[in-house]
This record gives sequence, structure tokens and C-alpha cells, in this order.
Amino acid sequence: MTKPVGKLIVIGGAVNKGSFAETDYDQNIEKNLNFFERGILRKIINESKHKEDSVIEIITTASQIPQIVGAEYKKAFEFLGAKNVNILDVHNREEANSDAIVARANAADVMMFTGGDQLRLTSILGGTRFHDTVLLKYQEQDFIYSGTSAGAAAASENMIYQGSSSEALLKGEIKTTQGLGLIDNVIIDTHFVQRGRIGRLFQAVVNNPRTLGIGLGEDTGLFIHNDVMTAIGSGLVILVDGRFIKDTNLTNINLGEPISIDNLTVHVMSMNDHYDLTTKVLTIENSQFNPIPQDR
Repeated sequence: MTKPVGKLIVIGGAVNKGSFAETDYDQNIEKNLNFFERGILRKIINESKHKEDSVIEIITTASQIPQIVGAEYKKAFEFLGAKNVNILDVHNREEANSDAIVARANAADVMMFTGGDQLRLTSILGGTRFHDTVLLKYQEQDFIYSGTSAGAAAASENMIYQGSSSEALLKGEIKTTQGLGLIDNVIIDTHFVQRGRIGRLFQAVVNNPRTLGIGLGEDTGLFIHNDVMTAIGSGLVILVDGRFIKDTNLTNINLGEPISIDNLTVHVMSMNDHYDLTTKVLTIENSQFNPIPQDR
């Protein structure tokens, strides 16, 4: 299968971004712009086809408060210089199959899928003309799919949609289903560090060790292009690789019982580290083992 021409930017959610609805926004500009200025939304603009002139559609389908969420991201992008930012709230499958919505999708250089409930994304958009348009643009055009929280979790072929953090390593405690299918052989979990979701990812990977687990911390994302993932933002990305698992009790225990796993591999990425999905090699950008340049 040929590599997609498009780019994927998945974000773990935000804890430091502040809110554009805050009355003291101008007085706390540095705090409120932490999320935007640490490279994530700026990265989206810089990587887009026409930079500040790119057409950006903010997809608020996952959210129960689309007007508030959409307006906040629109203001954020515009603050960073974007000139053509629109809010596209697709409420139902009929709209997702309409000529008007498909036309807007075709015209977009960037789609930003907001947080909320990833099942809303897949159940409303999955298999529609809108969904087909997004997939085709990502495969064939200089197009960016960007998603935060639910929008990130739904980007992969399979996604986690339910499961408590505290009980995630008990058999059957996490639920997965098919996502939007932009990237294969990975599964993405979000708000990863703050909500302690490492066990959810462990179980998702032991269920099928071919799948690479990706845990995105808050204010942190991955830029994915040409099968290389680069960490962006201020926090951590956790990778869980199950290819070298030696043993597990998964099929010998009952639902609700603890899972044992021998030899699960975990990597931790921070800003500018990159992981090659083809070779399965992680490169730490600021490695302490890199040769130190000698003054001549």
C-alpha cells in the first residue's frame, strides 16, 4: 500500500491551554496561549498547504457543546494568523452525506476534529460521503487531518471507546471498535498521563500484539508523515510495543481477572523525538549518547 500524501496530527488533549472564554484572557495571555505556542496549533498551520491562507474546517461533531468548542478553536487559529477558519458541526448522517457538507470537505486544506465522544464521530461520520472524502484527501492530497482527544482516538483503524483507568488490566475492562481508519496497526489513547491510562493501552496491545499502542499526554501530540511519527508539544508520548511479548495468561483467565504479560516493550517520547513505523526504530533527538561536537 502506498504511503498517504497527507499528514496526520493527533493531540492528547489540553490542560494548559486556558480558555478564550476567560474574562482575564488578555491579562494572562502567556498562560492561555501555552497550548498554542508550544508548537501544536502553530505546527498545523505551518505544515498546511497554504499556511495562514489554508482553509481550516473545525469539526465539532464529537462534542456536546459544539458552539463553545468550535468558537474557541476558531479564535485560537485566527490569533495565530489563520485567515480562513470555519466551524463545521455535522449533526447527523444525512448531513454527512449531503452535497453541501461534502463540498466543504473537498475545499478544506485542514480538518481539526475536536474532543468529546469518539463514538459520536464514528457513528455519525463512519461510512458516509464525508468520511470517504476525508480518507481520499488524506491518501492523495496535501491535506492535514488533525484531531485532539476524541478526534485523535478516532483516527486509527481501531479505537478505544470505553474502559476505566483503574481496572484496565482486568480482562474485558476495555472496549474497542473500528475507528475512522486513517492509520493502520496502531491504537491511540488520549489524556494519557493525567488520567493514568497506561493499563488500557497494555490490554489493547496484548489483545493483538501487532498493534502499536500510542498514549498521548496532555498538551502533546504526534506529527505523522511518510510513516514517521514526531513528538510535538510539551509533554510525553508513550509507545507500547507488543511484538516481543513472550507469555500471557489472557486466554486462560475469566472476564474481570488480572492479566499477566511477560516482556512488553515501552518507549517514551518527548518533543522532536521520532519513531519510524516501518523500521520500528525510535530516535531520541536530544540523546545523551550522541557524539559531542569537538571544537576545532
